[in-house]
Amino acid sequence: MRTPRQAARIVILSPTGSVFLFRETHSKNGIHWVPPGGGIDPGETPEDCVVRELREETGWTDLAPQRLLCTWEHDFVHMGRRVRQHEHIYLTTGPQRPPATDTPQADWHWLEPDRLATLGEPVWPPKLSELLAVPADRGPVDLGLVR
Repeated sequence: MRTPRQAARIVILSPTGSVFLFRETHSKNGIHWVPPGGGIDPGETPEDCVVRELREETGWTDLAPQRLLCTWEHDFVHMGRRVRQHEHIYLTTGPQRPPATDTPQADWHWLEPDRLATLGEPVWPPKLSELLAVPADRGPVDLGLVR
């Protein structure tokens, strides 16, 4: 049985179309690329979560979610527990710059969307480059449970 967990992330696009991602390495989950974000705290909205996580992980306080890009679920190990995480993925635009924290996550990159499919390592959410091409008026995409 997996513990349900709610999370939110924010995809940041630069004026030139690059995407800001962290390359994370976990002993149980392997290497994967993710936008800033994390677990939603009790009483917190997904939008509030991405603003808080963005501040904690990058030091940036001048960005806010512009629209919900997609939702999806996946199973993984979080802090020793098997969880099924439901993620809200938001989109925003911002300047291409380095994190402004004293202790940013170690491995961050601005990547061109067409490069995401050729990294050779999983990108969360899956098919991010395709999601970025979906017109805003089509609304958020629900990817469902991705295994």
